[in-house]
Amino acid sequence: MKLIMILSMLLSTIVLNGCMTASQHRNEVQDNTTDRVTVGTVQREIKVGMSGSDVLQILGSPNIVSTDDQRREVWVYDKIATDYAYSSSSGGAGALILGFGSEVLGGVGGSYNKKAGAASKSQRTLTIIVKYDGEGRVRDFAYHTSRF
Repeated sequence: MKLIMILSMLLSTIVLNGCMTASQHRNEVQDNTTDRVTVGTVQREIKVGMSGSDVLQILGSPNIVSTDDQRREVWVYDKIATDYAYSSSSGGAGALILGFGSEVLGGVGGSYNKKAGAASKSQRTLTIIVKYDGEGRVRDFAYHTSRF
């Protein structure tokens, strides 16, 4: 009987060892690269008077290049990120009771199983507008971020 108890505890430990919460899973799959364009990048790196090539090195290519009413260039960066999170959990219990007699071998078994899950989706946007003067230097910039 002790052997069955030890084996069932060992099996439970092995099975439960692979479980993780939704927040642990998100941390495992989250992209933490340092070359992403963020509000902090704009605030820290973009300065009035810098050249267009410096802006290109920091932010990359713009999504839209336009001109204002005085024919000065305006660059627009529009970044969209979609986050998906899904978690599921299931649990169950099973039992098997065996009886050994001198001539009789028998057993009784049963099980229980329950499943649950949740999913969420959110989007983040970052719009950056960089306005240049007639000499190709940053004269103004603005940014807007949202999450929904």
